[in-house]
Amino acid sequence: MAKKKGEIRRRNVEKILLAAEQVFAEKGYAGASMGDIAQLADIPKSNVHYYFATKEELYHEVLLGLLEVWKQDALCFELYDDPRIVLSSYIRAKMNHSRVRAHGSKVWASEVMQGAPILQEQLRDNLYEWAKLKEAKIREWIDDGRILPVEPAHLLYMIWASTQHYADFDYQISLLNDDRPLDDIQFEKAVQSVTTVVLRGIGLTP
Repeated sequence: MAKKKGEIRRRNVEKILLAAEQVFAEKGYAGASMGDIAQLADIPKSNVHYYFATKEELYHEVLLGLLEVWKQDALCFELYDDPRIVLSSYIRAKMNHSRVRAHGSKVWASEVMQGAPILQEQLRDNLYEWAKLKEAKIREWIDDGRILPVEPAHLLYMIWASTQHYADFDYQISLLNDDRPLDDIQFEKAVQSVTTVVLRGIGLTP
């Protein structure tokens, strides 16, 4: 019985968080309401408040969940040492999440653009150290002559900007694609294009 209740809780929380991503992305934090989120999640508003007492608490959890997603995307930095494999894997993971979690990327972008009023402390405590570790890995590749000299931080910024563009500016991409989202073949070409430009820019063959 306890296991069943735990599974129900997990599913409900997941539905609420995904619905919250969409509502926060479409209406912003100020314009979103717990009622909107409950309706989209198809869960009674009272149940949403049972799991998350306030909108701010729910928004905070959405952001922390997104931070974990970004960290998972970068596990390749720890699993592999070949810069071609690491960066190709990282770009693909980021691009895939831009496609399947576009709303989340927009929520994240909005929070950061406003100076991270909700997640500021967590960003300082987590993102800074996490990014410096990735920069150190890139610097090792440079020192070993495995890639061309670049500023590691700016290489990361370029990857973030190019991959998350497909989520944050999906309307623009659809508009320029004859008012249609990229299909599977087009999206794969986009992944390959971004990967090729990044790898060639640091002296690697895709």
